[in-house]
Amino acid sequence: MNVVIIPARGGSKRIPHKNIKVFNGKPIIYWPLKVLQNSNLFDKIIVSTDDPDISKVALSLGAEVPFLRPNHISDDYSNVSDVMAHEVNSLNKSNYNMDVVCCVYSTAAFLTENDLRKGFQLFLNNDFNFVFSATTFPYPIQRAFKRTYDNGIKMIDNKYIRTRSQDLEETYHDAAQFYFGKPDAWSNNNDIFSHSSEIVVLPRWRVQDIDTKEDWKRAEFLHKTLKYSY
Repeated sequence: MNVVIIPARGGSKRIPHKNIKVFNGKPIIYWPLKVLQNSNLFDKIIVSTDDPDISKVALSLGAEVPFLRPNHISDDYSNVSDVMAHEVNSLNKSNYNMDVVCCVYSTAAFLTENDLRKGFQLFLNNDFNFVFSATTFPYPIQRAFKRTYDNGIKMIDNKYIRTRSQDLEETYHDAAQFYFGKPDAWSNNNDIFSHSSEIVVLPRWRVQDIDTKEDWKRAEFLHKTLKYSY
């Protein structure tokens, strides 16, 4: 059985009820949910939430909510790995015979079937614990610097201070869209960022983290410009 789990807690502070806030005319969770349904890759689409309102919206859109998430993994300090470990272990106890478990964020409004299928095939054809979406940093992180307490600046690593940008190794960051994983890797809370993982590289213009109201406005504008519709 192939299962996808969408973590969607109710206590978002910076954007209240972010996971079901209207985004270009639909609750934002609608957009990744429709991609998942249209892909036909999954036997079960499950939303993990502690919030009855989010549960109601998820059910109305065709997802399943077999149980509400407990409070100890629903606060501001909870991380996705802990949530996924809890969900997979709970589903195992309910006799779900899972072969592939995918995590997709409820705010992954730029998720596409093509990217999802690439990740799925890469996962099936290899022996990685995880396959997830990523993109490149727009500027070399080796040349990053920070402000000091005396209002000066300091390079993070001085050895790159005179290195040309084009001579520096390209680096990547999590695109926060999808994560295919082995059920045991999830349940054992294995590290996603390791030698046992591989990535599907997405173009930077199709990756937008949504943590603030400014992020939300930018994402909504880009989403509308790209004419996503399902």
